[in-house]
Amino acid sequence: MATAKYDIKSYSGFRAITLLCLVVLYAPLVIVTIYSFNSSASITTWEGISLKWYADVFTGPESEKFKLAARNSFVIAITAATVSTSIAVFAATAMVRGGKFKLRTVSFGLISLPLMVPEIVTAVATLIFFNSIGFDRGIMTILIAHIAFCIPFAYLPISARMQGIEDSYEQAAMDLYATKRQAFTKILLPLMMPGIISGFLLAFIVSLDDFIITNFVKGAGVETLPTAIFGAVKQGIKPNIMAISTMLLGISVIMVTISYFVSKTDNTK
Repeated sequence: MATAKYDIKSYSGFRAITLLCLVVLYAPLVIVTIYSFNSSASITTWEGISLKWYADVFTGPESEKFKLAARNSFVIAITAATVSTSIAVFAATAMVRGGKFKLRTVSFGLISLPLMVPEIVTAVATLIFFNSIGFDRGIMTILIAHIAFCIPFAYLPISARMQGIEDSYEQAAMDLYATKRQAFTKILLPLMMPGIISGFLLAFIVSLDDFIITNFVKGAGVETLPTAIFGAVKQGIKPNIMAISTMLLGISVIMVTISYFVSKTDNTK
């Protein structure tokens, strides 16, 4: 018997629940964005549109602190994304093109573990690990933790891309006397590039936006943008914090959008 197909959209209340979820998720972001353009120093009084809080981020009394935090965030995010994407490429090649081997399921579970374990647990475990080996906390501990955490985010789009590429391309190359290495670097790797770029962008934005793990493993005096924003918020919410948050949100949206469209690119034709 054919299994009946159910359309979840046909259930009563589906649209209302969807709209409610969207409002709960995105209304705070919209409010923060709107009030970042408020000319008033108060976060509750609207006095007109102004860009002075964005200028304050770059030229105000706290600008040096935020510039240093932004520099740390981007250096860590670019490095972590590059290393985690490289590891993800080799891991995907072994998992997808390596055939069946012992502990294949276990290996996939280990790669996916950071996605399944609550981030706070990962943060505490990472902190305990660094303390147990006597590793001084600082930029390097943040970088190592971010690399480990970003690997599955880079792996998933790369793996999905590789699974969509038939192995006949590599076989045809080797039939034309290409070595396995040449078939990989000249045939498979270019075909995987949309997935690699998508994985890199996702890993970059996950590292850039991370707060929980960073806050646990960072050393004294080391700040990234999320931890600097958190520290400033503890002293009171100011409009310049909303401006920084809006810019960070904009970068995240742009990166995720680029990652989405790049992952849809089909260069196998």
